Amino acid sequence: MPRTSATPAPASITQAEARRIWLRAQRLDTAEPFGADASATLAAIEHLGYVQIDTINVIERCHHHILWSRIPAYQREHLRQAQSVDKTVFEYWTHALSYVPTRDLKYYLADMKLHQIAPKTWFDSVTPSDLRKVIARIRKNGALSIRDIDDDIPVEKDHPWASRKPSKRALQLAFYTGKLTISERSGMLKTYELMERHFNWERPPKRATEKEITHYLLERALRSQGVVSLDSVCHLNAKRKPLMRAAIDLRVRQGLLVPVKIEGVGKLEHWATPQTLAGIPEHVEGVHILSPFDPLIIQRKRLNLLFGYDHRFEAYVPKEKRVYGYFALPVLVDDEIVAAIDLKADRERRALQIQQWNWIGTRKRAPLKAAIETRLHGFEQFQFAS
Repeated sequence: MPRTSATPAPASITQAEARRIWLRAQRLDTAEPFGADASATLAAIEHLGYVQIDTINVIERCHHHILWSRIPAYQREHLRQAQSVDKTVFEYWTHALSYVPTRDLKYYLADMKLHQIAPKTWFDSVTPSDLRKVIARIRKNGALSIRDIDDDIPVEKDHPWASRKPSKRALQLAFYTGKLTISERSGMLKTYELMERHFNWERPPKRATEKEITHYLLERALRSQGVVSLDSVCHLNAKRKPLMRAAIDLRVRQGLLVPVKIEGVGKLEHWATPQTLAGIPEHVEGVHILSPFDPLIIQRKRLNLLFGYDHRFEAYVPKEKRVYGYFALPVLVDDEIVAAIDLKADRERRALQIQQWNWIGTRKRAPLKAAIETRLHGFEQFQFAS
C-alpha cells in the first residue's frame, strides 16, 4: 500500500533485532518468566494466547513441552488443575486444537455458532438424533468419555483417524458447536461435559462482535510476536485479512502502531508498537529444546524469514526422504537455531534416545554441544518425571 501523508515512514530494524523482539514476546529470553508455581501455567497460556495440542507422543506431548520450555518447574498436574479444577483454560480450535484462556471464550462463540449453522462436511454422517442422544445422555448421567459409551453399533472407518463408534463424531460436533466442552483430559482421552454445567454459568458470556474479535487477535499477536505482519496475525485465517488490515491501518493513523521495515526480508510489511521499538533487547541468552508445535516454530515462513531456518516436520514423510528425522526438535541457543535433534522416548529404560543430530548454521559447535546436552538432560528429567 503506498504511503500517504498520514502514514509515518517505517522504522528500520535488523533481522537480529526482529528475532530478539520475537523471543522476548515469546518469553524465551528469561529463565522463569511466569514464575514456578501452578499459577505460571495460566499466566503462560494467557500471555501466548493459546498452546497447541497434538496427538504425537514420540516424546512428551507438545502442550506439556511448550509449557515446560517457559516454566522450568512445570508439572503436568498444573495444566489439569487449570482445565478441570480452576476452569481457567478450555480447549477449542485456534489454527489447531489448543488450550485457550477461559477469559477469551467470548471470542470463540461466533465460531461455535457457525458450526451450528454450517457444520463441516466431516460431520455429514451425524444426524440431529445422534446429537440429541449424546447431549441427553450427558445431561442425565454426567460427564463421559467415548470409552463410557458401550452401546454403539460399530461402523466401518471412513478415515484413518476416525472411530468405529458413531457417537464419537456426535461428541465432536457437540464440542465444536459449544454444546459440550472438554472438562478433563487423560493423555488424549477426552471427557465431555455440558458447557454451562462445567463453567457453572448463570448465563453464558456475550458473543464478541467481529470488530472485537479482530481487535483481540491483533492484541494477541502483538503481545506474543512483538513485530507482526498480516500473515502472522492471520495465520491460517486468510478470510480475516481485510478486516485485520483495516484495524492495523487505523492504529497506525492513531499512532498506536508503527510501520516497520526489517532489513533483508524484502517488501513484506510489518508493524510494532512504539513501546516495543523503544525497548529492543540488546541480547538474548538461553538454550531451548523446542517442540515443532511451539508458537515460535509453527509459523514456518515467519521462522525462515527471521531466523533463516526452514523447519521440516517429517513425521508423515517416507523414511527415505527425511532430512532431519521423524520428529526433529529445533534447538534455540541465544537468538539462533543451531541444531535440529530427532528424539525418541524409551519409556521402558526411562531415557531419551537421540536418533539424529543435525547442526544448523556456522557457529562453533564444540561450546554449543555441552550447553545443549545439559538442556537435553533437563528435558529427559522432565520427560520421565513421575
